[in-house]
Amino acid sequence: MDWFEEVTKAAAYLKSRLTAVPQVAVVLGSGLGFLESQMKDAISIPYGEIPGFPVSTVPGHSGRLVSGSLGGTPALLFCGRVHLYEGLSPQKVAMQVRTAGLLGVKAVLLTNAAGGLDPTWTPGEIMLITDHVNLQGTNVLCGPVESRFGERFVDLTDAYDAELRSQVRRQARAMGIVVREGVYLGLLGPSYETRAEIRMFRLLGVDAVGMSTVQETIAARQLGMRVLGFSVVTNMAAGLSFGKLSHDEVKETAARVQKRFSELLVASVRTAGQVVSGG
Repeated sequence: MDWFEEVTKAAAYLKSRLTAVPQVAVVLGSGLGFLESQMKDAISIPYGEIPGFPVSTVPGHSGRLVSGSLGGTPALLFCGRVHLYEGLSPQKVAMQVRTAGLLGVKAVLLTNAAGGLDPTWTPGEIMLITDHVNLQGTNVLCGPVESRFGERFVDLTDAYDAELRSQVRRQARAMGIVVREGVYLGLLGPSYETRAEIRMFRLLGVDAVGMSTVQETIAARQLGMRVLGFSVVTNMAAGLSFGKLSHDEVKETAARVQKRFSELLVASVRTAGQVVSGG
């Protein structure tokens, strides 16, 4: 499979449909599709209409791309993502981000629903990702060399942009929104973690755990895109809460934080747009 050609076809199709060149892209995780209502002059395109695009099979992922203006910034919203556990390759998982990069997007905001590992946190916390640990057992850069996406040996020392994170922290304080910071651990899924695994992850210095984001981050950095990552702590991980973990709990908590998270994301998109445009 020629992945560059696959992404090029998707980007060409979208260029024929979009009315503005996007500056920022946002990938919305489980239960986080509520940001779509904030878009102005929106054009909605189902993933199934975009050549080669994978369609999510997970509840809480609507499966459409929305183009328009968010906080006065030309933006793309990927309303739902796909995951490795759906039987897809890392290249398919990263296709949204890579397509955005070929469309001219310079910054991407990746959001996810995650399990919290800090016992002092509660469901509903918003975490700004400072770094990640990839335990998904694969890497989107594996396989034949594809230099058209960028360097093969990508430096991830500062995968999550320090300047953008500083701006978001300042905005959050001004808005009265509490934002945590921490390390995100990406696993394959789809089963939730065992108690023993969570104890191990805490020893590794991990603050939140989920089943997405890291492949997209790697692909974005290969293309030279600036990355912001947000985890909504929708549940406490195994051994840190009462009752069984469920996807319904994830969606319910995401809905509860809708207002403040939407406000923070809109402000973050505006800031990212100003930074990448030199404004």
